[in-house]
Amino acid sequence: MPKAYWIARVDVHDPETYKSYVETAKPAFERYKANFLCRGGKTEVLEGEARARNVVIEFASLQDAHDCYHSPEYTKAREFRDKAGKGEFILVEGV
Repeated sequence: MPKAYWIARVDVHDPETYKSYVETAKPAFERYKANFLCRGGKTEVLEGEARARNVVIEFASLQDAHDCYHSPEYTKAREFRDKAGKGEFILVEGV
């Protein structure tokens, strides 16, 4: 079964509320064994528009990635994330 990835690109305008998002999301990430491949760090824009924060999270399967996003734990965390910034989140199945 191929792995799957969340790719998130976010501009955070309220860092304190974003910290609440990170803490509240932690149980969902632990439950679905999320593996953070990159979280923040330096970026270089090669094409298109950039976001300040870029994150790639690996999951064992597309179903796990989907279930984590829609879990009660992460649904609660999204409320903080939505207040703290704006961005795009996609699920991608690996090869």
